[in-house]
Amino acid sequence: MKVVLYIGHHKVGSTALQQFLAQNAHRLMQNGILYPAVESEGLSYMLARALEGSDEAVGELPINVREPHNALAFRMWNHRTKFTVPAYHQNLPALHQMVRCIENQITMLDPHTVILCSEVMANFGKIDLFLIDQMRMMFGPEVDLEIYCALRRPDEYLVSWHGQRLRFGGKLDALRDGGFDTYLNGIHFNYEAMLRPWLERCTKATFSIRPYEKVISQGGSIQDFFEQVSIELPSGLLDVPRLNSGYPLALYEVMRRCNNALKRPDSAVLRTYLMSLHDDLDLPANAQIEMYGQSNRQMLYDAFSPIDTWLRSVTGEPAFFDDIDQMLVSRPQAEIDLVPDTIAKIKTHTPPPGKLPKAALEAFDAL
Repeated sequence: MKVVLYIGHHKVGSTALQQFLAQNAHRLMQNGILYPAVESEGLSYMLARALEGSDEAVGELPINVREPHNALAFRMWNHRTKFTVPAYHQNLPALHQMVRCIENQITMLDPHTVILCSEVMANFGKIDLFLIDQMRMMFGPEVDLEIYCALRRPDEYLVSWHGQRLRFGGKLDALRDGGFDTYLNGIHFNYEAMLRPWLERCTKATFSIRPYEKVISQGGSIQDFFEQVSIELPSGLLDVPRLNSGYPLALYEVMRRCNNALKRPDSAVLRTYLMSLHDDLDLPANAQIEMYGQSNRQMLYDAFSPIDTWLRSVTGEPAFFDDIDQMLVSRPQAEIDLVPDTIAKIKTHTPPPGKLPKAALEAFDAL
């Protein structure tokens, strides 16, 4: 049996891949490829598809159905530390029940390939090495193990990850003001710290370590994943809808100020409102907006240099990121300079009565 682990990274198309695997789970399972559920909601979805005899076109799936292995990874993390499983993964069973759930599906369905897809596993090497061993040994020592990881050029990645944290209400410093400092020693910048533990503890595994630019050139995360891990897909699979679209960079500073000024429930309402407007705001393209400043870019480039050297050594590539020097290139428009115009455009729209709670409305008026 082949076991394929997608271990991340974040912000490289994992949500689209998870949606693809979940919504096509029935058709894949008919062809010996198991994307296992880990709890009752996911199992119920799979059973419903089996009774219907096919997958069906769906919108965004419930998160426990779409991202079961994030739920598993979070529960493993929770089992080893005081980490709290995020509230959006509700009603999860105990870890041993989740593992047993996977084992039972393998026993009953006898797949030739099992796919676990979780960007949360990118954290395992920094949290506790036992988590890698636990995941590896979940399937026994004799399986054919393949591990896939996609990495994004760090300056672009940090902007995207920073936006993800803003989206979930993070109270953060701006990247231009040194907000990137907290990332430098963790998995969101130090790709060696993320990957080395997997390489050292899974010595018999086959690794596919992919630069994001090549993932995109292959057609995206779904196409690249299946190309690299050599899984032959059946015909008739459903395409995925667009998921997890990011906020325009021109809104980052406005959202950051709102997050820092408001309690999380109120800031969440205001962020949703701002996002509803962005198609009507005629904001500058993301590629035109500078989030760091030149001196910070130089600092990031210098800090990443030894990590880049390590990546080239383990992949055997003369250049892992072909465009690594673009880390040093500032974009034409500084984020902070866009704020007055962005706020003016936002204020040409009047929130409908009752749309924003009082605190959010006051923050909106104070922009």
